[in-house]
Amino acid sequence: MKIFCAPKGCPVPPDQDLEVLLFGQRDRSNDRQGSAGEAVQREFYRAGLLPDQRAWDFLSLALAVVTADVSVTRSDSADGWTRQIELVVAVSDPAFWSTQSDAIQAMLGFLSTDRWRVSFVGGGHTPKVPSKLVRPQEDSVVLLSGGLDSLVGAIDRVEEGHLPLAVSNVVRGDADNQNLFAERIGGGLKHLALSHNATPPWGKESSQRARSIIFLAFAVVAATTLGRYQAGEVVPVFVCENGFIALNPALTRTRLGSLSTRTAHPEFLGRLRELLAKADIRVDINNPYEDKTKGEMLNECRDQALLEELAPSSVSCGRYRVFGYKHCGRCVPCQVRRASIHAWDHEDDTEYVFKRLGKQDSDCAHFDDVRSVAMAIAQVKVDGMDAWLSSSLSYPHMGDRAARRALVERGLAELEDLHVALGVK
Repeated sequence: MKIFCAPKGCPVPPDQDLEVLLFGQRDRSNDRQGSAGEAVQREFYRAGLLPDQRAWDFLSLALAVVTADVSVTRSDSADGWTRQIELVVAVSDPAFWSTQSDAIQAMLGFLSTDRWRVSFVGGGHTPKVPSKLVRPQEDSVVLLSGGLDSLVGAIDRVEEGHLPLAVSNVVRGDADNQNLFAERIGGGLKHLALSHNATPPWGKESSQRARSIIFLAFAVVAATTLGRYQAGEVVPVFVCENGFIALNPALTRTRLGSLSTRTAHPEFLGRLRELLAKADIRVDINNPYEDKTKGEMLNECRDQALLEELAPSSVSCGRYRVFGYKHCGRCVPCQVRRASIHAWDHEDDTEYVFKRLGKQDSDCAHFDDVRSVAMAIAQVKVDGMDAWLSSSLSYPHMGDRAARRALVERGLAELEDLHVALGVK
């Protein structure tokens, strides 16, 4: 699919399948026009924040990617999954961004396993200078998703002495706990809650494997508004996710590639760091927990009392909205959550739709994710960890492979302990 993404006023080439209006609202009478980013622009202006222009160009790219991700249907592709997406994005500096097209295409291909062609034209959006310009004095940015990992991450950053700006991607069902965590951590964190409001002119594709780029773009843009950045310093951006889920190794051979998400995968983050460095955007993206399991994160959290208070309000489920804003209890993220709380040796007060995973009945016969975890545990026992991992740790930005291997081993051990406790066979 050919997609042209630009603010209002840019001439649209005639051969496009979809036009995406950036930083505006789509014309509902135009059945080939989508939109994204108006709410982001409005929120930055309302907060008095003025981002770096090149970071804003990166946001334009991320908005284009996430809108393409929800607009192009996988079922219409030749193999029912891999999409061909041609993206043209309007930016303020097309000469620079065009030199990065190959790197961007490779990064997006790793993230979603689609085939991307990305090019750039001029006419990109420039954020308005706020009437009352604010340069926040926070020293860093922490992504606050409302999940358990981001909760631990924000608590730990404050306990380490950081004063982070909390940045959230507003998703229905998560806003309340995002706000609660920002209010309770560190006596109250400055909180920037943003929505990409990506809207196609037709129904949305549900897989959305490229969505994580918009979370990171929000954090990067926010980081460039800080006084520290304007003074020429590098601003840390903390993406806090346990290393097991970040790696997300395929549990079985049927869960390869983008059947598992890569939101904080070391390879994706490494490629993104390189892109930002080439763009001279002084932001250091890092995951402090890339070598920690979720259970280790809970046990080592620096404020146990606050964690105990807020953990039940956190959201981990991959199907939270599907089950009426309740944890299903059986998807892989839910199993990892349950295993971590079990390893933390605390009562799990989370309300799960499917609490008993080990029942031998017709309902449990459809618990594919539970079966996948059980199969992975069994396969490692038979074939060994290295055979099961195969090439999962072979990427250039993987870092210490021995440490990553040990991390996966400990993560599977937490899941096995949960399965034993729940009687999963």
